[in-house]
Amino acid sequence: MNQLAVNMFAGVMGGILTFLFGAWDPLITLFMLMILIDYLSGLAASVREGKGLSSNAGFWGLAKKALMLLIVGMAHHMDLLFGTNGFRDGAICFYMVNELLSITENYGRLGLPLPDRIKQIMSVLKNDDNKKDSDK
Repeated sequence: MNQLAVNMFAGVMGGILTFLFGAWDPLITLFMLMILIDYLSGLAASVREGKGLSSNAGFWGLAKKALMLLIVGMAHHMDLLFGTNGFRDGAICFYMVNELLSITENYGRLGLPLPDRIKQIMSVLKNDDNKKDSDK
């Protein structure tokens, strides 16, 4: 691939990402890093548990990540529309908490040590989530 094609691709991708998320800042960098760590740790946990890699599960995992990114993009455009700065950052922080919980759960599934307090919190959150699902 020649240098012109690489530069054009980088320029187009940069334009799309800036349009979707606004200025690239440390919050977006951390969010993207958490998405990557969650996905990779989930893959590793599935292999460790002997479940193997499922293309169906992988597809839906990536689809959920893509939808999260679209919601963040929508929140950025809500900020532009209303002249605010909180929708995008609020959406990112909400999803970052979910990613952190998932990373912590994957960490436990990998058989790595977790403090007892973290295990208790994860158990409470799982039970609360299961209760909400059964109430539907």
